[in-house]
Amino acid sequence: MATLAEIRAKLQEQETSGGRGSQSGGDNAIFPFWNIPENSTSVLRFLPDGDASNTYFWRERQMIRLEFAGVQGQADSRKVTVNVPCNEMWGPTGSCPVLAEVRPWFKDPALEDMGRKYWKKRSYVFQGFVAESSLQEDTTPENPIRRFVINPSIFNIIKGALMDSDFTELPTDTEQGTDFRLTKTTKGQYADYSTSSWARRERSLDSNERAAVEQYGLFNLNDYLPKQPNEEELRVIGEMFEASVNGEMYDSERWGNFYRPAGVQIDTTNSAPKVEGATVTNTAPTPTPQPAPVAEAAPAPVTPPEKQEQVATAVAATAPAEGGAKPNAQDILAAIRNRSN
Repeated sequence: MATLAEIRAKLQEQETSGGRGSQSGGDNAIFPFWNIPENSTSVLRFLPDGDASNTYFWRERQMIRLEFAGVQGQADSRKVTVNVPCNEMWGPTGSCPVLAEVRPWFKDPALEDMGRKYWKKRSYVFQGFVAESSLQEDTTPENPIRRFVINPSIFNIIKGALMDSDFTELPTDTEQGTDFRLTKTTKGQYADYSTSSWARRERSLDSNERAAVEQYGLFNLNDYLPKQPNEEELRVIGEMFEASVNGEMYDSERWGNFYRPAGVQIDTTNSAPKVEGATVTNTAPTPTPQPAPVAEAAPAPVTPPEKQEQVATAVAATAPAEGGAKPNAQDILAAIRNRSN
């Protein structure tokens, strides 16, 4: 795990030069914070990534939503949405067939709204404890370490506070960490989390939290990113995108074995099979599949593509070399402050 100063330096680097641009959800490890009552607060305590090579205590996910008029062959089928991964999470700019097509649309005012509809949507995967919950859950997992799928509006609050020089220790520190107070209000007809904030006081993990980390260990957050598409899957994503733009139905025979709409029963008996051994378009590692993105009542605004275009490749990992000194919290904080998106 990198230090707080290193995280700050890395975030600041992204701010000045630009940042770059499943497993089944059968368990209930994901805490559905979007269901907490209005005008209530739940207290979260974030934990480090189980992958020590990750500078941050979160992983960024980029997905594209493809809307279809319905499912072909199903009577009374309604509109459905299929979430597909954006290949630019792993490959260079232009490696995603959807964004490669959409980018020029922003040069034409008549196509801007359509371009935003198909632009990649970011979310961020964290893990930690729900120290105080305002949500009454029917069941809770045996392992109290939960995962959180955070939208950009909340993430900007989390990151923005880390850039503050008043933070002297990592919020994930066992002894001198800081809780995050997630507050839900309403703005118009949508949920609003803008009053969320870090706690004013540090708090060490209690004995039960320490015991849980010892017993269950930490999640490797990379396991909850989508699988990188191979060449065949990129071709299918391109086909689905074209069909979506054309207002066509979702064709389960063509795409049922690749990407499916959530919450819809799909018969894949006659679906086109995947080609075994298809190659990936670049050498980036292929993560384990992850749950479909969690939708909220009020989708976070999409970052303007012209800004996202400025995003450059993130700086190299700042973990110390073997035998070197372990980076401290001040180093990670400096890293965050030297990076921005």
